[in-house]
Amino acid sequence: MAASKVVIVRGKGVIPRKGEVEPKVLANMYERGFRLLTGQNDGVAGLRTIFAPADRVGIKVNAIAAPELSTPPEVSLPLARLMVAAGIREKQIVVWDRTNRELKEARYRLNSGGDVFQIMGTDTAGMGYPGEPIIHLNIGSLFSAIQSSFVTASVSLAVLKDHGTAGITAGLKNYYGAIHNPNKYHDDNCNPFVAELFDVPSIKSKHRLTILDALVVQYHRGPSYHARWAETYEALIFSLDPVAADFVGWRIVEDLRKAKGLPSLEEDKRAPLYLRTAERMGLGTATLSGIQIVEETA
Repeated sequence: MAASKVVIVRGKGVIPRKGEVEPKVLANMYERGFRLLTGQNDGVAGLRTIFAPADRVGIKVNAIAAPELSTPPEVSLPLARLMVAAGIREKQIVVWDRTNRELKEARYRLNSGGDVFQIMGTDTAGMGYPGEPIIHLNIGSLFSAIQSSFVTASVSLAVLKDHGTAGITAGLKNYYGAIHNPNKYHDDNCNPFVAELFDVPSIKSKHRLTILDALVVQYHRGPSYHARWAETYEALIFSLDPVAADFVGWRIVEDLRKAKGLPSLEEDKRAPLYLRTAERMGLGTATLSGIQIVEETA
């Protein structure tokens, strides 16, 4: 079986000052990342191997620790524009999260109509959590209409950070923002719940791509922002394997913790064992020997 590819692209100078993103460096990071991930000649051609023009694409961001540690519009909107260059119409792309309040705190300008990018929370009028709870394994939740009905293809564009219960929060756990009751699924270091939630068909069948925003990595005391333990890492992580992406993110967090003299997540009794569960469920790879890591500087 071929190894799962995870591409790490470092962009020197992509954060020239706190709270800023250098657009030219970021554009080069996306270009390099999609070329390396797909083997195509350029990033747009690479995106065309992942998405079709008819897709309605949801870019699920994470705005919970806004503004310091959320997926900023300076990272998500360039990705949306690349999708337009790949043939997807603007109105078929939605950048979204749980609430409009969180998105506004993350400096997004909301829009839920017209022929331009949709930017909205699940609490937007006409969305919400319709229908009956979906029961799947240990999951029993109402799902955001954005994820369950609006989109046909999904990107998890998540911030890589430490999590006081789950160990790390990254691409898989980002989908906790797609349900009405994520508070129910934090026992036992969120294991098996993160894996089982991703296994719900309305997520698993639509997920196409994980991109981890590792421009700044919160390696301790996450998921909220603490400047003391936030490292400017200047990287984006790309993978078509959602488990492998998070596994590599876990290793990055561990390396930063070790460099700063902190105990490992295992020693702290919060290793993200839900990744092992996800591997056993056939959702992806959480074994280093099964992952091909490609790392370059844009």
